[in-house]
Amino acid sequence: MGTARTPVRTSVRTPARTPRIRRPGRLAAEAGALLLAAAVAFPLYWMVLSAFKPAGEVQSTEPVPWTLHPSLDAFRRVFQQQDFGRYFLNSLFVAGAVVIASALIAFLAATAVTRFRFRFRTTLMIMFLVAQMVPVEALTIPLFFLMRDVGDAVPGIGLNTLGSLILPHLAFSLPFAIWMLRGFVRAVPEALEEAAYLDGATRARFLWQILFPLVFPGLVATSVFSFISTWNDFLFAKSFIISATENSTLPMALLVFFKPDENDWGGIMAASTVMTIPVLVFFVLVQRRLVSGLGGAVKD
Repeated sequence: MGTARTPVRTSVRTPARTPRIRRPGRLAAEAGALLLAAAVAFPLYWMVLSAFKPAGEVQSTEPVPWTLHPSLDAFRRVFQQQDFGRYFLNSLFVAGAVVIASALIAFLAATAVTRFRFRFRTTLMIMFLVAQMVPVEALTIPLFFLMRDVGDAVPGIGLNTLGSLILPHLAFSLPFAIWMLRGFVRAVPEALEEAAYLDGATRARFLWQILFPLVFPGLVATSVFSFISTWNDFLFAKSFIISATENSTLPMALLVFFKPDENDWGGIMAASTVMTIPVLVFFVLVQRRLVSGLGGAVKD
């Protein structure tokens, strides 16, 4: 009788992972990125800090980057300001109208200049690009007279109305939005459009049910630009809203805290902090779409 052999267990050792050594160039790049991020974030930190500082610390000749006695007095002065809520709603209405209108018009225009061939198409795209090079300050006075003349012909759009803020911002947002969305529409394969037509889809159905969802990340990216530029606008609001203060926007509320004898820097920083919150909320809501929109969401 043979003896039973016990199986010999062999242990297989996995090779130990060697520690990943970062290259000096990568470390320098990461350190530079951190320093750049800190430099960009420091003004925002100082704004929020000054909003919570007591008046004595804000006006101190030896400021420190912290406070041991946070206070909400500056925010109370901001929210107790007359018509502050109305200014906030006006800004929200103007920014929302510009974002929605520019997104829809830019989508249709980008589809037209990409999918259709017509005369002066290249010239039109060059004009869109040139329009971005003109400074806003150089067009403020011509736009003032334009809004005055338009108001005489069409009530509700001229000076001292919210329409006088919506139309200029819409005009400045459209060239950038059309130029950017043009690449997204071009990235959608024409074979997809032909397949949709073979399946019985109409042009309108393809436009809104197939093409629109594909270029939606690009719409989000352009909407961020439109929202921020409109929300932070002070030049047009100061120039076009002359006597109808009930139609003023939120940046105009900051003028209350600028006084001839002494500026209320705590109130200015608190109001600026309140103005920044909607921008941050909007950015958080669209950040995922924004990343894919800037990187290009559609590939052939």
